[in-house]
This record gives sequence, C-alpha cells and structure tokens, in this order.
Amino acid sequence: MAITLFTSLTKNDKTEAVDRLIKGSTPSQDFFLMIVLSILTATFGLLQNNVSVIIGSMLIAPILYPILSLSLGITIADFKLISRSFWTLVKSIALAITVANISTLLFSTQFTSITQEIVSRAHPTLSYAIIALIVGFAGSFALVKPQLNETLPGIAISVAIIPPLATTGIGIAKFNWDLISGSFLLFLVNTTGVIFASMITFSLMNFYTEKSEAKKTVKAEDNKIKNTR
Repeated sequence: MAITLFTSLTKNDKTEAVDRLIKGSTPSQDFFLMIVLSILTATFGLLQNNVSVIIGSMLIAPILYPILSLSLGITIADFKLISRSFWTLVKSIALAITVANISTLLFSTQFTSITQEIVSRAHPTLSYAIIALIVGFAGSFALVKPQLNETLPGIAISVAIIPPLATTGIGIAKFNWDLISGSFLLFLVNTTGVIFASMITFSLMNFYTEKSEAKKTVKAEDNKIKNTR
C-alpha cells in the first residue's frame, strides 16, 4: 500500500493551513499580550518550582506560530514572510526575557533560591534536539491536517520554548551567567530543531505552490495592523 501522508492533501487544506499559520503569527497587540501572560506564568512557575504552572504557560504561548511561519517562508522562498516571522520572533524573545527579568527583580525577596525546574532549563542535551525535531515534524503536520489541529497545544508543551526564555530572564536578574547561556542555548536548540523539521515537512507537502496565498494573507494581515494604529 502506498504511503500518502504527504501527497493526499487538498488545495483547500494547504490554503487553510497557510492562512491559519500567518494569522497566528501576526505581530498584533493580542499576540504580544499572550506572550507577556505566558512568560509571566512560566516565570512564577519556575520560581515556585511548580510544574503544573509551567505547563500552563506553554498552553497559552503563541510563539510556536512565528517559528513555523519562518519555516514556511524559507520553504517557499518568500522573503517578506521570512522577514516578518523573523522580526516577530525577535521581538517576542526580547519581550519575554525583559518581562521575566523585571518580574524576577520585583519579587526577588520572595524567591531567592534557584529551583530544580530552573536548573533543568539551563542544561541543553542531545535529547532536547531530538525532541525539537520530532515536535517540528508533528507541529507542521498537525497544522495542515484539520482533524489534528487540537493536538497543537500538546505539541507546544512538548517543545517547551517559553520556559527557557523565562529562565534566561531569571538568570539576568540573578546575574547568573550559567543560567543565561545554558537556557538561551536550549531555546536556540529547540527553535532550530523545529524550524529544520518543519521545513522538511512543508517541502514534502509541496507547499511551494502556496506562495501566492501566503503573500495575499501577509498583505491582508499587515493592513489590519496598520488600520488599528
């Protein structure tokens, strides 16, 4: 029996996936508000050594979308989408680290110790890279399959992008270079793995045919942002 995982997609499936991905990664006020809320949740979860709170922070974080849209932009060679996704990601990183840093400084008297959950985010290993590759494949594949969209929150939890950024902000607040370098390296490992795997997935699914749809959606979303200013 022939394997049709990547070839059985309809034109409509691809179009909807592109629209969903670009809209989800639009650098709107709503998007950055969710980044702030997710990083605050992650920061306090790390400081309290509370795994449940940390998981909750990953459920509300939208940062996986600009990472996947960056992959899509590279795959279809759309430099406008690449630039848009890249700068959305950079702004998200800067905002996340700043918020984590400030919140840690404000509550430094209540949380003085370096918890185990914080330490675990500062030691990237090969297993993290493997997980990121698997998650990148799963995330991009689920995005295109309507019946699998509900699995995206679980995928966001698996890749764990927000907690390393929160740890970087905590490390800066505590002047701990090992925390800063280790956690940010973990973030880079996770992000690179997701980008690489999703690029392969989008290529196998022939997403280069959706370049015109991507351009149209980016233009429409950017116009919405301009009209709200």
